[in-house]
Amino acid sequence: MDQITDLAEQAGQALHSKSLFLTTAESCTGGGVAQAITEIAGSSKWFDCGFVTYSNASKTDLLEISAALIAEHGVVSEEIAAEMAQGALANSNADVALATTGIAGPDGAVPGKPVGTVCFAWAYEHKTHTERLVFQGDRRAVREQTIIHALQGLLKILK
Repeated sequence: MDQITDLAEQAGQALHSKSLFLTTAESCTGGGVAQAITEIAGSSKWFDCGFVTYSNASKTDLLEISAALIAEHGVVSEEIAAEMAQGALANSNADVALATTGIAGPDGAVPGKPVGTVCFAWAYEHKTHTERLVFQGDRRAVREQTIIHALQGLLKILK
């Protein structure tokens, strides 16, 4: 079993044991976290839905993030990741949310945000935790590392 599948299985067990449902709000991972979760048989017992909000307009329309906030902080920011997670919770029937937004590459870097910059958010029990990391590697490697870290963070907040 690969690391992503193992983490998704652990996340499913943790969510199910607490009778919680997960929602995802993904940008740079393109639905990769939701795909990993739904790869696990029985995931309908702990997964509500996923939002793949790749464009700024979809973040505004589907997750209710203001365009002004995106303009102020940039789409790849902890502030926007937090708003993505909170917007996913507000627009789903889930109890827990995780969000990813980043620059997977090979282009898209801006000053202060090199390729590989990813911001995460996990929202649970009226608290939102965020992180910003910079991963190395090509587009596929950045996305894979992002999915792994998102699932590890989910497990951490559920403990």
